Amino acid sequence: MIARMGIAFTSGCVVTFALLWLMQFLIATGRDVLTDKEAFRFSDFIRVRQDEVVDTKDRKPPKPPKVEDKPPDIPPPDLDTMDANAPRVNLARVDVGVNMDIGGSDFAVDGEYLPIVRVEPMYPRRAQSRGIEGYCDMEFTVTKTGEVINAVAMECSNSVFKNNSVKAVLKWKYKPRVVDGEPIDSPGVQTRLTYQFED
Repeated sequence: MIARMGIAFTSGCVVTFALLWLMQFLIATGRDVLTDKEAFRFSDFIRVRQDEVVDTKDRKPPKPPKVEDKPPDIPPPDLDTMDANAPRVNLARVDVGVNMDIGGSDFAVDGEYLPIVRVEPMYPRRAQSRGIEGYCDMEFTVTKTGEVINAVAMECSNSVFKNNSVKAVLKWKYKPRVVDGEPIDSPGVQTRLTYQFED
């Protein structure tokens, strides 16, 4: 029994010291692994831009052909051969006085209304982003002062054009319609505003 305990104790001490030595060996050799830095090699890639060689050709227009025949010289006028008995031109002043009295105190000519200022409508952003094109038929009244009132969108291809069309037409200016020398209102004026993208 004592012999077994002695063998067990001895073998236990041997195994313990062997393990301690192995651990010490691993620790000693592991420090170098942790502290050694691996040498990384970096390669810098630099792309060299090559000078482009562009062939340039001097294109000059061809020279015009030389004119061999020169136009004949114009002879100077001969003042000695002028006829003294030739009829003379009268350069006296002309009477331009014209009777401008047309009756009445105001100078006005009868005529229809004429556009003076037309403001183009803004293309609606919603229609522009969706690529919508179209038109809007407008009806309005031109007053005797040339302003536009009562602008109404009669028919629009898309309701998105209605508000911008009304706003634009209300900014227009006209020469009013004149009847018997007096400017009058012109109701029921119609026009079409077209919304299209430029090609």
